[in-house]
Amino acid sequence: MHRQPDFVAAIRNDLSDWRQWVGRAVVMAYAVAAGLAVVAFTWLSQRALDGFDSLRNWQPLLPLLWTPAWTTASAWITLRFVPGATGSGIPQVMAALSPNVAVEHRSLFVSLRLSLAKALLTAGGLFGGLAIGREGPSVQIAAGVMQHAERWLPRRSAINHHGLLVAGGAAGIAAAFNAPLAGVMFAIEELTQKFEQRNSGLIIAAIVLSGLMAVSVFGNATYFGIIRVPRIGLDYVLPAVAVILGAGLLGGLFSRLLYVSIVGGADRFSGWRRSHPIRFAAGCGLAIAIIGVVSGGSTFGSGYDYTRRLVDGHVDVPLLYVTLRIVATWLAVWSGVPGGLFAPSLAIGAGFGADVSQLMHLGQASGPLIALGMTAFLAAVTQAPITSFIIVMEMVDGHAMVLSLMAGALGASLVARWLSRPLYSALAQVQLGRIPAPSDPADVAATPVAPVDPEVTGHH
Repeated sequence: MHRQPDFVAAIRNDLSDWRQWVGRAVVMAYAVAAGLAVVAFTWLSQRALDGFDSLRNWQPLLPLLWTPAWTTASAWITLRFVPGATGSGIPQVMAALSPNVAVEHRSLFVSLRLSLAKALLTAGGLFGGLAIGREGPSVQIAAGVMQHAERWLPRRSAINHHGLLVAGGAAGIAAAFNAPLAGVMFAIEELTQKFEQRNSGLIIAAIVLSGLMAVSVFGNATYFGIIRVPRIGLDYVLPAVAVILGAGLLGGLFSRLLYVSIVGGADRFSGWRRSHPIRFAAGCGLAIAIIGVVSGGSTFGSGYDYTRRLVDGHVDVPLLYVTLRIVATWLAVWSGVPGGLFAPSLAIGAGFGADVSQLMHLGQASGPLIALGMTAFLAAVTQAPITSFIIVMEMVDGHAMVLSLMAGALGASLVARWLSRPLYSALAQVQLGRIPAPSDPADVAATPVAPVDPEVTGHH
């Protein structure tokens, strides 16, 4: 028979282990710092979006020069100085969690230097009008801050590098979306298959504390407002199935396209990207600018404004909004600049749900389909269904649609799995290819998606 713990002895043992309490205090302090870092990044990103809108309102055709210039500059800086800052940032954190990564190579994927570069370059991309999000980069930013706590932990501390990275990456989601529960689920579903039992409570506490930093600064308001859910009857079944299947197919194809484009192939464009990455980025920037001008500005930026309008019941989106935003987001990712996929994916999903609702003549009762489209498309792209439905539920106060959103996320993720590998884990394997071979230390700065050439270094 198992004996129950002695109450007094248990308290004495816990209080006598000073290393444990110092370690907990360090983790909590860095959790606050990680949350505040994401808050500062959120503020900077919003100022960048506002700045671009002001420039576009001043001169509507200015993006035709402004966007390619910023894309070119961002791509050059990233390739030349911080190749680990490219893309979303989630694959880098997943790569750093790999047991095959030696201590001396962790800084290739996560560090304070990369966190700062990621914040500045992502905000710069938004200032340039690129169709990128800030939520994925928040994961790498918070993980870089959290990882720094390791040097201040006492020796033989029970808290290890793996736990800090998981807590930091999930804290980035919690603070970025103002959704602590989504951060916890993201840690379980994407960053690790299980928590370390001994430190699970501390890790969850760190995630929640980071999320509370966003709540304390921005308030407890939902990210996209409150969705209006009318009485749902059988007339919603067919439209809902159409949204789930359509978003699953579209998201799976989009995820596959992103992976193939980033890894590259034998086609002419991939060859141009490998040999002339800066010129290729400039071409992507010009195409993004043209699409943005043609669409009346609807495809510029993360898509937050249009998504909020759709959630509020204004379904007057521009013609071909979904298609054009998919292309603009794809080009932004293909250019190699830092930037995330969460917000653009939510915008695409919202637009797809609105299109189906208009096709089915649901009119102002389109709210549930818009929320379902957001959930389904995000789940299809990320293949993280539980995280996706919790994110949307917390962002639109969609507790009345819990079962519908969960079914949509699971169904769309299943359809996407038939078309594409999980995007972030596949890209994490690509990131692991950046680890230099032991016989050639000069390869540390190499990147598998856009090798540095004379155009980047300035040498001929």
